[in-house]
Amino acid sequence: LYYTSATTIEFDANVTEVDFNKDRSIVTLDRTAFYPTSGGQPHDTGMLEGEAVMDVIELDNGTVGHVINGAVTIGQKVHGQIDWARRFDHMQQHTGQHILSAACDRFHNARTVSFHLGRSASTIDLDTELSSSKLESIEAEANRIVWENRPVVVRFADSKGVSALPLRKESARTGNLRLIDVDGFDLSACGGTHVDHTGAVGIIAIKSCERFKGGIRVTFLCGGRTLSEFRLQNRVLSRIVGHLSVIPGELSDAIVKLQVENKASLRTIREQRERISSYEAAAMASTAEQVGQLSLVLKVVATNEAAELKGLAAEMVRKPGHLVALLSESSPILIVIACSKDVSINAADVLDRLTKRFGGHGGGRPGFAQGGGLSGKMSELVKAVRC
Repeated sequence: LYYTSATTIEFDANVTEVDFNKDRSIVTLDRTAFYPTSGGQPHDTGMLEGEAVMDVIELDNGTVGHVINGAVTIGQKVHGQIDWARRFDHMQQHTGQHILSAACDRFHNARTVSFHLGRSASTIDLDTELSSSKLESIEAEANRIVWENRPVVVRFADSKGVSALPLRKESARTGNLRLIDVDGFDLSACGGTHVDHTGAVGIIAIKSCERFKGGIRVTFLCGGRTLSEFRLQNRVLSRIVGHLSVIPGELSDAIVKLQVENKASLRTIREQRERISSYEAAAMASTAEQVGQLSLVLKVVATNEAAELKGLAAEMVRKPGHLVALLSESSPILIVIACSKDVSINAADVLDRLTKRFGGHGGGRPGFAQGGGLSGKMSELVKAVRC
């Protein structure tokens, strides 16, 4: 029924076959308005004799299978009802795709090689890359066709005679072909559901594009999906301009200003941290324990940031003769071990010995090593470092 009338949403039919698969039934009818997944378009949903239709599939013998949880019997008369909201959404997207693909082909010789009607957005893959300005012109032309409210007519033709017709794309099918004719703009072989006038598509909006297999993948929205996206973006925009106390036209400049100010603030913070780190490192170094010719700095630091430990250690080992081991108070424990250039102790070997005993992970080089995930009593860990 969907082949000749996409607006038929209720129907009666007779059950011709039932295939039981676990707790589900695959029901075949003598006629149906349910569209099966095919040609890039998802299946319809709805109700069949009071049971939810969860999937609609094309069977190997060319018939349509309706997947339900309940049970029906062969010969039983059943009533079907299509979920119109889902059906109409798919009609808008599919007709919109025909118009958009035709505009790409007509004006920039970019041919559609595949189409996917997704849950929230749809895509077409084009065999040619297109600039943003070309995509904008395509979008404008597609919407002109929509707003002219041209008729969309279902036609049928024998495959042997279609070579004389101006099809946008050749069809590999044989026999009787179903054609979708967007008056004066596009003629394509298609088995999907479509609106009967282009105006019902509402609007076509290109959301994004990306390079894909030598061409581009264009993501687009039609009709109600475009409205939903507009509402979402408008809510987000309203919140942002409210936070920044600007009007939408000033938003870009306001964001640039914030980025500049943020970079300056981060630079100031970094400089202040470096100064503070230098003072802290000097204070720690002044408490170093002399072990022979070696100045040992072994401290537990109130931090959970490895970067802070690294900065302090790096500052102290600038001076000769220092071995620095800094541990975090956080659990699991972080550790940094560093040596001055004139110290022969291998920091990586020390860390390896500690992680074998206290767990954790890490690594480094002879002059500097860091690790994390160590566990156990801090006193035992400090004692192990000293040894």
